Amino acid sequence: MIKMKFDDIFSYYEKDLSLIEKRLRDIFQSDTPLIPLIGEHIVRGGGKRLRPLFLILSSELAGYHSEDRTLLAAIIEAIHTASLLHDDVVDNAETRRGRPAAHMVWSNQIVILVGDFLYANALRLAVLQRSQRIMETLSHATTAMTEGEVLQLHRVADPDITEEEYYRIISAKTGALISAACRIGAILGNLPEKEEEALAGFGMKTGIAFQMADDILDYMADESGLGKKLGKDLGEGKITLPLIYLLKMAGDDEEKREIKEIIKHDISVEDNLTRILELFDKYSAIEESFRSAQKLVKEAKDELEIFAPSRGRDALLTLADYALARDK
Repeated sequence: MIKMKFDDIFSYYEKDLSLIEKRLRDIFQSDTPLIPLIGEHIVRGGGKRLRPLFLILSSELAGYHSEDRTLLAAIIEAIHTASLLHDDVVDNAETRRGRPAAHMVWSNQIVILVGDFLYANALRLAVLQRSQRIMETLSHATTAMTEGEVLQLHRVADPDITEEEYYRIISAKTGALISAACRIGAILGNLPEKEEEALAGFGMKTGIAFQMADDILDYMADESGLGKKLGKDLGEGKITLPLIYLLKMAGDDEEKREIKEIIKHDISVEDNLTRILELFDKYSAIEESFRSAQKLVKEAKDELEIFAPSRGRDALLTLADYALARDK
């Protein structure tokens, strides 16, 4: 089989993606006019809809092709969108995908409540699917996402965060929902437990790799390319893998103290980012972080060895590779 290219996936699954977009708008429908108005602002902001794709491709691999999978894929995206609405308020983010964040257009209170509506309505629609296992999967993922956010907030500007805690945070915040998307695809196709666990494991590892790559790109990308300001995580006090590695690799106590002072104190990013980037270069902390992400992508792809070659499997492998192939 010829290796699928990332853009090919959108061509092959164009019909599914169009239906997902329609159903995502439907989840925002309400008799309260402000809710669909904010929904339209968010949906028009775009995004690659990667989480729904994981569900579509997993169900494809599992031999399930019914159109109703697009509703569950839209539910996955709605849950993700609700988490972004809340995250942007917590982080006081000014932009999302290069556009004003919703809370910058409306108020924090309104956007938090719209996020709550989105969570509730998405799970209400999932209940109507009458699958206890799907509901358990979604409930577990949404619970984990909240736990991950709380743990991250608890560790803001804390240079003593451990690598293990970092992985717990990103497993919960990002890995859990992508893993759920893959597991639901397996459930729809009635796969045996071993294959379902392989798909869920693939989703978890790929999701973690995506977040690791985002954290690395935070110190490498320009705002015009990814809609994200360089060093944004540092400014918000988020301690991600590059900083954790830098603290481990720094050669002397004076440098370690300097890095911790930058992390702990409310000093403008502009005063510190240049220095952090110099130290990243000195100790190759970015390269080391990238190697860890590469290792995880390989482990994720190994999970799919249990399946025979197919278009769905090939597309999932392509998505895993894409985690590390985005613009740097």
